[in-house]
Amino acid sequence: MRILILGGTGLTGPFVVRRLHGLGHEVTVFHRGEHETQLPDGVRHIHGDLAHPPVALRHLAPDVVVHMWAMNEADARIFLDCFRGAAGRVVAISSGDVYHAYGRLKHHDSGPPDSLPLSEDAPLRESRYPYRGVENAPMERVEEYDKILVEQTLLNQPEVPVTILRFPAVYGPNDNHRFGPWIEQMQNHRAELKIRDDFGRWRWTHGYSEDVAEAVVLAVTNERAAGSIYNAGEPWAPTWTERLEEWARVAGWTGRVVPVPAAEVPDDQRRPLDYRHHLAMDTGRIRTELGYAEVVPREEGIARTIAWERSSAARR
Repeated sequence: MRILILGGTGLTGPFVVRRLHGLGHEVTVFHRGEHETQLPDGVRHIHGDLAHPPVALRHLAPDVVVHMWAMNEADARIFLDCFRGAAGRVVAISSGDVYHAYGRLKHHDSGPPDSLPLSEDAPLRESRYPYRGVENAPMERVEEYDKILVEQTLLNQPEVPVTILRFPAVYGPNDNHRFGPWIEQMQNHRAELKIRDDFGRWRWTHGYSEDVAEAVVLAVTNERAAGSIYNAGEPWAPTWTERLEEWARVAGWTGRVVPVPAAEVPDDQRRPLDYRHHLAMDTGRIRTELGYAEVVPREEGIARTIAWERSSAARR
């Protein structure tokens, strides 16, 4: 197949590119050139502005376009304007933040907790633009960001078949130091790692970067994925207390994770979130329909991430 990847040089993209290329597909990566990564010989690079994709991309006549950088409604419309009639199918990367539970977690929406785990048919946020006004948000263009609008724009048109992949919290080497503060505390040989008790009970689906990339590969290479929405991520989301205890074991840290009242933790851990609303997603559909399974043993992925965090800390 001819596969065009928009973006693809960040956390999961390079794994997607290498895997698809290794399967014998013709892969082209179109990105801004701000992040270069080592990719196999034979993978074509094109630099440019994702907001103004060149007409030459249409001439590639891709069988599948993987859109890893659609952050808002405008991005989705730009894609459709460029590739309508030229692309066979699109696999678009979305996020678990589309769910109503996320809006309730952030106090943007109201209502009781949803049934868990959250299936692809679970209610979506009523509110929009979930990161407006948030400092140091983990994405660009936070004022316009909303994956619900991306999904709706792509799904509510008949010309290009669409697959939506809702990503979990993705971790791995070169992530945004998602586990950095915890690993630093373990590295400092503290006897106890204190966390908010309500946060300790909270569940949030995660996924190792190379594993999540495999979900993208399966969505690209399986035509039956057209028209479907899939959650990606681990099969079961532990509580944060359980997750940190697991990371502690892999890190070789012998201290204790201790849930305590909010007043006993540092200010940066007192986030104004309602932790009754879990973001534990059901990943059964992609496992059943596309045969998804993790490609990296769980503890190995954690160990790689810890090693990268420690190396990064040593260089600072």
